[in-house]
This record gives sequence, structure tokens and C-alpha cells, in this order.
Amino acid sequence: MSVHDTQPAHPEGQPAEESPQRRVDLGQYGLAVLLVVIGIYTIIDAAGLEVGFADPVGPRVFPYVIGSGLVLVGALLTVATARGSQPEPEDGEDVDLSSSADWLTVLKLVAVLLFTVATVNLLGWAISGAVLFAGAAWSLGSRTLVRDVLVGLVLAIASWYAFYVGLGIPLTPGVLDGIL
Repeated sequence: MSVHDTQPAHPEGQPAEESPQRRVDLGQYGLAVLLVVIGIYTIIDAAGLEVGFADPVGPRVFPYVIGSGLVLVGALLTVATARGSQPEPEDGEDVDLSSSADWLTVLKLVAVLLFTVATVNLLGWAISGAVLFAGAAWSLGSRTLVRDVLVGLVLAIASWYAFYVGLGIPLTPGVLDGIL
């Protein structure tokens, strides 16, 4: 090999293979732009919140932190994508990509959610939340209806009291008005 050759040679004397063209991942760039846009919107929207005179932290702090975090993550994702970082599929994933979607389960979940939305004012959160939990568990394959309803009732009543007592946000009691 002479000094004027432009391609380096492998030890076997063969020219080096050219590196494959790097693929631009538009999905990652799109996600980065979406994160930055949502972050900027959150920051701008937080600037319009009213601040009380007695509140040392105010309602703007958390939206500012979350919006700034979204902008930072979007910028870091842009830099990582520009540097050639590619997401790798998880080795431990146990999803069979060749099988079709289970639309019956999706329809059951949508029906349970729509039922909850339609009845939460009438029945109240405690009952509708229990039906939501039990219905979602049933849709996803649970066959222990009594246990699911009991767990749903406990979770719904506990969350009702957590919102009402802990946060001061009253959820609708519905038919249990005066009992809860």
C-alpha cells in the first residue's frame, strides 16, 4: 500500500467498509418538540395564576418546576438524538407483536369508564369508583368479583375521604349523601 492511498486497509489488505448511513429518528425529534411546547405552555399558563398574599410558595411554583423540567428533558432529548442516540428495544419484553390487539378488553374498559362518567353524579364517587375498580379488574381477567367489589369500595371510600378531609376537595357523595 502506498502513502497516497486514501482508504485505510484492514489487516487482511481489504479496504475498510464505509460506515452505514445514520438514520434520523424523526419520532424522537417529534417527542422532543412536543415536550418543549408543553413545557413552554405550562410556564406561560402558570404566569397567569393569581397569587395570594399569605401564601409563601404560591400556586405558580409547581407548574414552573414541571414546565422547566419538560423543556429541559426535551432539549436533552434533542441533543441525544442529534448525537445519534437510538432507543433500544427491551430484551425482557414479553409481548407477542405478531398477535392482534385484544379489542374486546379495550371495549370493556371503555364501557366501564363511560359508565363511571355517566353515573358518578347520581351514584357518587364511592359507588362509581368501586364499580370502576371492579369493572376494570373484570375486564382485565379477574374472576373474583366479590373481592374486587370490596377492594374497590375500600379504595373509593378511602380516596373520597382523602380528597374531602385531606385536600378539602369534596367529591360527589351521590346516593350516600349524609352517610359519608
